[in-house]
Amino acid sequence: MASVVSQTISQFRDRSPIIPVRCQSEIPPPMEDATAEAFSIQDRRPSKAKRQPGHDQWPSLFQTAVVATALKILLFPAYKSTDFEVHRNWLAITHSLPVKQWYYEATSKWTLDYPPAFALFEWLLSQPASLMDPAMVKVQNLNYDSWATICFQRSSVIVAELLLVYALYRYTATSAASTRRQSHAVALSILLSPGFLMIDHIHFQYNGFLYGILILSIVLARTESTLLYSGVLFALLLCHKHIYLYLAPAYFVYLLRMYCLQPKNMFRPQFTNVLKLGTCVIGIFAVAFGPFVAWGQLDQLQSRLFPFARGLCHAYWAPNVWAVYSFVDRVLIIAAPYLGLEVDSKAVNSVTRGLVGDTSFAVLPDITAQQCFGLTLAFQIIALTKLWVASSWESFVGAITLCGYASFLFGWHVHEKAILLVIIPFSLLAVKDRSYLASFRPLAVAGHVSLFPLLFTAAEFPIKVAYTISWLIAFLYAFDQLAPPPSRRRVFLLDRFALLYIAMSVPLTAYCSLIHRAVFGKKYEFLPLMLISTYSAIGVLGSWLGFMVCYLS
Repeated sequence: MASVVSQTISQFRDRSPIIPVRCQSEIPPPMEDATAEAFSIQDRRPSKAKRQPGHDQWPSLFQTAVVATALKILLFPAYKSTDFEVHRNWLAITHSLPVKQWYYEATSKWTLDYPPAFALFEWLLSQPASLMDPAMVKVQNLNYDSWATICFQRSSVIVAELLLVYALYRYTATSAASTRRQSHAVALSILLSPGFLMIDHIHFQYNGFLYGILILSIVLARTESTLLYSGVLFALLLCHKHIYLYLAPAYFVYLLRMYCLQPKNMFRPQFTNVLKLGTCVIGIFAVAFGPFVAWGQLDQLQSRLFPFARGLCHAYWAPNVWAVYSFVDRVLIIAAPYLGLEVDSKAVNSVTRGLVGDTSFAVLPDITAQQCFGLTLAFQIIALTKLWVASSWESFVGAITLCGYASFLFGWHVHEKAILLVIIPFSLLAVKDRSYLASFRPLAVAGHVSLFPLLFTAAEFPIKVAYTISWLIAFLYAFDQLAPPPSRRRVFLLDRFALLYIAMSVPLTAYCSLIHRAVFGKKYEFLPLMLISTYSAIGVLGSWLGFMVCYLS
């Protein structure tokens, strides 16, 4: 990654357009008059037909993907979380059992809880998996992790991620020529994201594949002729992972406004477009969920996909509003004797134990799922109103980002990995101007630092820290060189606050990863997690407020 980073930075220092130069022997001799000189310059440029989007940028997406793949292969023996066994078990379920039993099988506690399209994806993977190691796809082989199994599952993540590479290529290819350099930098930043490296290629998931579908859908929404395909792809994405339902309101408003209604008269629907979009979306959901409805399994499917019995906070607090709320509750417990506050003794240990369905507060009022839903919807409506009034592709991406923010900050039982719902779409707007970049910086730092506790083993510590720092230095510097000045006045103090916030991440990481254990041993094990979560939550909240100002102004 070091060579890619250094070359990327050197390319971004020069803001002049990159023009491929032919070899010296092919350059015509100089001519005397100005007309001949202009003709000579024109002759040295390749024709537009020969130039391909992104080919004048180095490193290309393909080159970067090859280098990144080599690194990911080296990580095959690295730490893997219980999610590795989760997906191995899903391979076994979909390969060994009829479809009717997929959502009832409970030999392992890691039951199938993704929508049917992802289950089909697992079934497709199980076909070659059974040839590599038949024991891999046996339901009774709990916690089975032969070397063949590890290699196959790790490789499947890399192969599935090719969809992300293609989506990013389409993103750069469809960008305006004047923003091609910025788009290429954004594409590289997403492809090399520390989030994907930590979550997918070490911890183990398939986020690169799923975000490839999302980005391709967003890219297709750029032009009127492909709006229908954008909606179809997003419907397919929902059938793969239902967490993207949080982004559905932005898609609904944008497609309704730009595809289903007359551009000049929002009260006159385009019935043909409504029929096409409705038929496609309903058809996709009918194919995915229809068999389970016919078998009377819809309630069982719902209980697997939406387990509301889980508590407000995950075992490790996601860096959102409820992390700050929980932190304040911890502080009030200590201050209660001095302030005369009533403390619920039964709830004192609740938010530090991480038990399913066990999130109670000792001083502050408890939070319900309905309250979380109401807050999420309320803040999404703010973004959707702007999207409805001033519909454009950039407003659409901004609304997607704010829907991701609202769901992450105020949602029920949010996982820290869901921060990608915000980081990935925001990346597409990060270099729009320096005001957007000022809001992106604390998010990039907070979002990735909050993922560090996922990899708690000593061997992975230098990998996650060195890789994340390299990425932050390379791309935040590159973005700073590429982002144009904003059309409105920037807030100086907010920039300085962001700089101070970013600087604090270094001592915080050092304390939580190294110093705390050296000083306290195994005591206060939850303290480092609480500090990282609260610190990251402040950064995400600050980033959200800054982005809201940029988006609405």
